[in-house]
Amino acid sequence: MKLMRTEDAVGQVLCHDITQIIKGVTKDAVFRKGHIIRPEDIPVLLSVGKEHVYIWENDDTMLHENDAAEILRQLCQGPGMHATAPKEGKIELIADRDGLFMADTERLRSINQLGDMMIATIAGGFPVRAGDRLCGTRVIPLVIKKDRMEEARAAAGTEPLLSVLPFRAKSFGVVTTGSEVYRGLIEDTFTPVIEEKLAEYGCVMAAHEICDDRDEEITKAIRRMADEGIEMIFCTGGMSVDPDDRTPLAIRNSGARIVSYGAPVLPGAMFLMSYLPDGRPVCGLPGCVMYAGRTIFDLVLPRLLADVPVTSDWLSGLGHGGLCLNCPECHFPNCGFGKGI
Repeated sequence: MKLMRTEDAVGQVLCHDITQIIKGVTKDAVFRKGHIIRPEDIPVLLSVGKEHVYIWENDDTMLHENDAAEILRQLCQGPGMHATAPKEGKIELIADRDGLFMADTERLRSINQLGDMMIATIAGGFPVRAGDRLCGTRVIPLVIKKDRMEEARAAAGTEPLLSVLPFRAKSFGVVTTGSEVYRGLIEDTFTPVIEEKLAEYGCVMAAHEICDDRDEEITKAIRRMADEGIEMIFCTGGMSVDPDDRTPLAIRNSGARIVSYGAPVLPGAMFLMSYLPDGRPVCGLPGCVMYAGRTIFDLVLPRLLADVPVTSDWLSGLGHGGLCLNCPECHFPNCGFGKGI
């Protein structure tokens, strides 16, 4: 591109958008890339402070900011989203459906480390709704060398950096443990909390059993639900280290593979994650899920419903950002809880 005095630019082709900003009124382009400057455009350009403009010169080694942003868009866009039209060198990606937003943070970092370009996303691993903004891409200069964008392609690899994985409403069962509930000494206030959280995703409870503090009975209840084809099983109570708390042993004896007993999250340290041999999850939910506003369960549940494996590596990474501040007014997920780097 070539820099030229505005008064001398009549007949030339703009190589970038010209933006007008009026505080509280507008921030938009008065002229778009590719506009051929006319005599009557000169006063308008001067009024927005453009005494010089960049006009096109043919150069096969360079790309305009909009074309470069389109390449970044291609590297990012995965299933469940669409792109906006380029505007001032920026393209955004918008969710097409409700689902779990996922981002490959390592590859994203590799591209942003190249310089001269940027990709900014919302935090991955959290639910989004159709219409939510997910990502913005742009290059920093008005034009960029083509080989720089080839570096970005190489850093990105062959798979999209981003995706919106659809949720699937699943059947679930609850195994309530505790002699005090089993004997009717106190009301079961845990199960309604689980039902409410799962109802947000269209899930309906298919089975509910109340067991005494005997691991054999808890194991039998888990196996019955598994035999009935129930897709997710949640065990409540009995998750601490007290001698009477037998739920972790019962889950292990059911044949489930333990991924982790314990998570670096507060509330939720005593959470247990396991999978049956066929991949169906069995979770041991600590008491905090019953009374705390947001817990480890709110971080794990979207993954279960999007069929994203809950791994020990992912759970251990929750320590950074895993402390809920119990704010007087909860704004989750628009807060730092669960958003470690």
